[in-house]
This record gives sequence, C-alpha cells and structure tokens, in this order.
Amino acid sequence: MNKQDIDPVSENERSNAAEAEANAPQAEEPSITQSEYDKVKAERDQLLDRLARAQAEFDNARKREQKERADFRDFAVSGAAEQLLPVLDNFQLALKAEGNADQLRSGVELILRQMEDVLRNLGVQPIEAVGAEFDPRFHEALGSVETTEHPDHHVVEEIRRGYRIKDRLLRPAMVKIAVNPAQKEA
Repeated sequence: MNKQDIDPVSENERSNAAEAEANAPQAEEPSITQSEYDKVKAERDQLLDRLARAQAEFDNARKREQKERADFRDFAVSGAAEQLLPVLDNFQLALKAEGNADQLRSGVELILRQMEDVLRNLGVQPIEAVGAEFDPRFHEALGSVETTEHPDHHVVEEIRRGYRIKDRLLRPAMVKIAVNPAQKEA
C-alpha cells in the first residue's frame, strides 16, 4: 500500500488549494487616525458615564419609592393606633373598676360600641351573615343545621363575624348553614 492509497487528496489538489489561498484578496485592516480613535474613545467614555448616571438615578428612585411606601404604611398604622388607644384606655379602666357583673357588662358593651365606631371610621364594615344566602366568598361554613324554618343554604348562625374594607375581604364570617330537608325533597 502506498501513500496515495491512504491519502485520497492528491498532491495536485493540495498545491491548487495553497495557490488559491495565496492569491485570495487579503482583508485590509481598517486604519483610523489617532484623532478619530480619540473621538470614538471620548464618545464611549461619555456613553459609559451617562449609563452609570442613569443606573444611579434608577437606584435612587427605587430607594425613594421603598421609603415612601414604608412612610405611608407607618402613617396609616399610626392613624389606626390613635383611634384604638381610647378603647385600650377603657379596657384598662374596666379592669380596675370595682362593681357587680351588670356594671362590668355595661362597661364592656360601651367599649364594644366604641371599637365598632373606630372600625367604621377606618372603613371596616362587618359582613352581614345571618339570613343571607351562603356565599363562599364571604362565609366560611363550619357546620350545618337541619331546619325547616330557614331556606336551604342560608346562614342560620354566625360564630365569628367577618369584615371587609370596601371590596377587600379582611376575613370571612364563620357560619353554620341551613339544610332544609323539605326543600331537598321538592
């Protein structure tokens, strides 16, 4: 076996490829003057500086927005706390007071009304549950009561009151719902 049998590319083809490569037009290196180079470099430096400034402005705006949110939250909480302090004062006075159970009960009822007024002033509204048709968006069913006195799937007992602010649910009302066998048979 000779060398030509092993290497299928002939010597003639190799020399043609080398000659074509030598005759191929050489890519010219772009040439720029020093002043053009300095101008492009200055533009690049200016763009990098503008980019750094824009990034810093963005970071500052983000930090400012976070601080404004925290300040707003603190302001809102302080407004609610100011309205709740008199209620707290009345609870403390009730604990110090001496008297019978009826006097204590009437004091707690006054505090309850005061607390409901504070919540109303804050825009918190109770969810009216008893008698309403069960709605899983506003009610959480904890049980059912078999009855013929109430329509099927209506709230018959409120275990814990639910609240909302405008359209936002704070917590659902925990309820028991009616199961009316007379309506199921019909």
